[in-house]
Amino acid sequence: MYNMLSSLLATALATSLALAFPASAAGAKSAKAGRPTVQEALLRAHLAFLSSDVLEGRGTGQRGGDLTVAYLETQAMAAGLRPVSGKSYRQAVQIAGIKSLPSESSLRLEVDGAALPASFGKDWVWAPGDAQAAHALDAELVFAGYGITASEEGWNDFKGQNLKGKVLVMMVNDPQPTAEEANRFGGKALTYYGRWTYKFEEAARQGAAGVLLIHTTPSASYGWSVIQNSWDGVERFQLAQGALGTGLQGWLTDDTARALFKAAGQDLDALRAAAERKDFQPVALKAKVAGDMKAAVRRLEQFNVAGVVPGTDPKLKDEVVIYSAHWDHLGKQGTEGEAKAEAKADTIFNGAVDNASGSAALLAMAREASAHPARRSQMFLWVAAEEQGLLGSEAYASAPLWPLAKTAANLNLDSLNFIGVTRDIGAKGSERSDLGQMAAATAQAMNMVIAEAKPDLSGGYFRSDHFSFAKVGVPAFSINSGSDYLGDKAAAKAKMDAYSKRYHQASDEYDPSWDLAGMTQHAQFTLNLGRMVADAPKMPEWKAGDAFGKARSK
Repeated sequence: MYNMLSSLLATALATSLALAFPASAAGAKSAKAGRPTVQEALLRAHLAFLSSDVLEGRGTGQRGGDLTVAYLETQAMAAGLRPVSGKSYRQAVQIAGIKSLPSESSLRLEVDGAALPASFGKDWVWAPGDAQAAHALDAELVFAGYGITASEEGWNDFKGQNLKGKVLVMMVNDPQPTAEEANRFGGKALTYYGRWTYKFEEAARQGAAGVLLIHTTPSASYGWSVIQNSWDGVERFQLAQGALGTGLQGWLTDDTARALFKAAGQDLDALRAAAERKDFQPVALKAKVAGDMKAAVRRLEQFNVAGVVPGTDPKLKDEVVIYSAHWDHLGKQGTEGEAKAEAKADTIFNGAVDNASGSAALLAMAREASAHPARRSQMFLWVAAEEQGLLGSEAYASAPLWPLAKTAANLNLDSLNFIGVTRDIGAKGSERSDLGQMAAATAQAMNMVIAEAKPDLSGGYFRSDHFSFAKVGVPAFSINSGSDYLGDKAAAKAKMDAYSKRYHQASDEYDPSWDLAGMTQHAQFTLNLGRMVADAPKMPEWKAGDAFGKARSK
């Protein structure tokens, strides 16, 4: 009954919006001008609904997420998109929800048979990375430095050692630049090798039983509380299909790591210094992780939503440009009773900017693309569970609806400009491929410029859905807001500063007073760039020497 009501509600809303903004009316202005023009009124209507309390924050595994998918698929149909595969606009994503159960576990750090004092949450955190509810561990600990294998850097922290069944202890971040090698591993910028996600993936490739990362605020770029709040008493999500992680994944505080290494007769600072050199060798710690690890595991099915505008060229229509945005946010957290007890009025994390804005923009762009097809096909893809670790886009990349070898590019939207029109537009990551020159040409045609590039100190390129495409060889990046606002710059800065306090909070809500001219400009740039890619004689390629400059996967 619930699913039927959800579908009926979404269908009714789709119908009302279709009547309010029919394709012929919405595209009248652009048709007259001979080019697709994103309609601000339609974008606003979608944004207002997608960020409303009706959808309860679009949470993964929650009722609001189911409603969102129903809304998106009916809106995709209303916009004139066709299903990519078969008759459905949905692509199933199998997810495991995992919550560690420290009170039911006996997991411990041991040195010479004695347990090291370490409390879950305060000193370390852990969870299964393979979606299994129970593990019995008795595994030796090995310090693996940064845990990196990078042939282009001539770097291998493992040196061919057999690490199967071991628990690897790794540093976060990547090798720091030196006077002799100022640009190694991106210089000051963080490469993917420095991300915690890479460390977990590499441990699995090495056949390890588990991996524990040493946290420091400078190396992670955030405090221990961020780790604690993401692991302690919280359900975490991972894909339940494809390549799974190691049995144990977790983090140690720096103090816990120091105590562990000292008890094992090692100097952590000396080992850290050794790990900055190419000749580093893994070091057995004469310590181990032992005991039972228990977790509550549930499996759930979420959905990506996809629709396509077929291309007009007899040959190029077999190739596709993909526009993407994640539809999920943090959902409804806690109960109304808990909120009242804590003097809080709101339990819904609406995610208006993050990322109802991107999802709404794709819907508005899709209607224009349908009215003005390009030579290549254009796919509009709303992915699930980005907030849980890019899970929806990763699932798509592992089981694509369109051959990756015929996927020209991925242009991703995440958190659009709600402040106002800008002179510039963010295209960080586009310089890695031919998309950089195409983005610059698109900006010039709109009397804009590409925002000045700055070192990517936090590894932002690796933290949004486009990266799932880059990892399988598809040129990809996220289009971000510029910062050179027209008009009152002080007021614009104040709005941006105020939003930084609302990010991932219940207060990220839609405001009807927002001037969406900047958001419309943001969406228009993306559509224009996609159109340029879709009409180009050949598909974009990676720049020579780029870490992701490999052939597109089949």
